[in-house]
Amino acid sequence: MASPGFEDDPLAGHPDALRPLTGELVAAVLAARGRPVGRAVNGDLVGRFDDNLIWFLRLGGDGELLQVRTLVAPVFSIEHVPALYAFCNSWNHDRLWPKAFVHVDDDGRARVCGEVITDLERGVTAHQLDQLLDCGISAGCQLAVAVGRLPGAVPA
Repeated sequence: MASPGFEDDPLAGHPDALRPLTGELVAAVLAARGRPVGRAVNGDLVGRFDDNLIWFLRLGGDGELLQVRTLVAPVFSIEHVPALYAFCNSWNHDRLWPKAFVHVDDDGRARVCGEVITDLERGVTAHQLDQLLDCGISAGCQLAVAVGRLPGAVPA
């Protein structure tokens, strides 16, 4: 239930107005902060922050869930997967955001990913969304720094 004018300018209207989570709103909030993002081939918003790729996804039946997903830049060989699992378990034990997990691609390279997920079914103000996006980006970059210090890390 968007207020009049939100379709043309997602940031228009009262700053405390709840807005539905849309890709346009996410892109507008990131642009207002000077955060460069583009669209992936499938249309998802993605940006590069400190050499890490960060996606801004809308999930759920109505796109009401915001996911900020980080793919950290350092790459590891398959032999490092057990140590990466141990790192992620320790990270997840000590921190709420982002949740860390290991991803092994088809070429046998292992990487750590982080994700922050927030339910915005009832809407979000532009300020709240700005804070959530900033937190997702900064927490993802902090994860990447910690992963980059692990033995066996190779820049992507």
